[in-house]
Amino acid sequence: MSEHHDALETRDPAAREAALMAALPKQVAAAQKTAAFGELLAGVDAAAITSRAALATLPVLRKHELLERQKAQRAQDPFGGFSAIGWRGLRSPSGAKRVFQSPGPIYEPEGAAPDYWRLARAMHAAGFRAGDLIHNSFSYHLTPAGSMMETGAHAIGCTVFAGGVGNTELQLQAMQELRPHGYAGTPSFLRILFEKAAEGGIALPSLTKALVSGEAFPPSLRDWLAERGVQGYQCYATADVGLIAYETRARQGLVLDEGVILEIVRPGTGDPVPEGEVGEVVITVLQPDYPMVRFGTGDLSAVLAGSCPSGRTNTRIKGWLGRADQTAKVRGMFVHPSQVAEVARRHPEVQRARLVVAGEMANDSMTLKVEVAGAPEGLAGRLADSVRDVTKLRADIELVTPGSLPNDGKVIEDARSYK
Repeated sequence: MSEHHDALETRDPAAREAALMAALPKQVAAAQKTAAFGELLAGVDAAAITSRAALATLPVLRKHELLERQKAQRAQDPFGGFSAIGWRGLRSPSGAKRVFQSPGPIYEPEGAAPDYWRLARAMHAAGFRAGDLIHNSFSYHLTPAGSMMETGAHAIGCTVFAGGVGNTELQLQAMQELRPHGYAGTPSFLRILFEKAAEGGIALPSLTKALVSGEAFPPSLRDWLAERGVQGYQCYATADVGLIAYETRARQGLVLDEGVILEIVRPGTGDPVPEGEVGEVVITVLQPDYPMVRFGTGDLSAVLAGSCPSGRTNTRIKGWLGRADQTAKVRGMFVHPSQVAEVARRHPEVQRARLVVAGEMANDSMTLKVEVAGAPEGLAGRLADSVRDVTKLRADIELVTPGSLPNDGKVIEDARSYK
């Protein structure tokens, strides 16, 4: 059996990049046909968006903006004008196979294409093969996780038991009687199932592999499952863009899906960071039904240098490293990462900036730490003026040497004591 799902995974990196950039203007043009992106990308010549530099000039769409547009247009279009598919009575009168509701609520469509969410690639990497029975414990209710896994499993020829969430005793009974080969769901629920099985003296020898997502999968839990005969692998996917990246048998970071263009940007901005630096994951997905262009996931990660020992040649990321939303409330005023970025943008000498909020409640203080070469005369004063102008708050300024700020993706560090 092949280690790889298809030949795309082992392409020459230059050939992959050329293919992605060739598809990019078509994706931008498809997005512009929707009402929302037609407005957001008004005046953009899609044919000219043929490089990562050109892509970086487009606005980043963040989830709160997606939610706001959906809420504003609920009566006319539950998707807020972002979807190119729908049903009778909507702007797009056909094409949606299913519709889901994620917390917010945010509504997401599922198109008719096989493996719409592209999870088959991650399932193959986790060892799932045609003929396997997969016990799917992701939710089939409201949110798309259950369907995401099921359509991926069907695409590689697996049979799926629709376990859903909860009903631990019934799910354990189904595992005992159906003898599934693999599991899809959260890692914590799989542990609960094994613990419940141990209490009842039930063995689950058929279950040898798992694809988990939706929460952290620490090495300690991975090893705990391995001791019980299950090799678990994780994937990173969202309801907005489908599969982003997946773990391989090499267990060295997560390999990008072949259908996405990844950028890592400085939180609060659309500016790509240098390779290896932590920032927000921004995804352009190459599909026309729900054509997300520069979608800000709100998650932090970083590109992992080098190539995967599994033979897959796509870019790897380090996995989930936290959330990018670092808004802080200081003396009654909200301070956003975008404001810190605006202060830095006004001063070309600044290489990186980090706002540290310290003190105890009701006695907050702010210090803007900036990486600069040398100590340009008068820069600290000019920066203090910019902070006051942009945030309406005062801040101390600390000039530090390049490379001395932590590489953790934080633009605002809340170091206050809440005791």
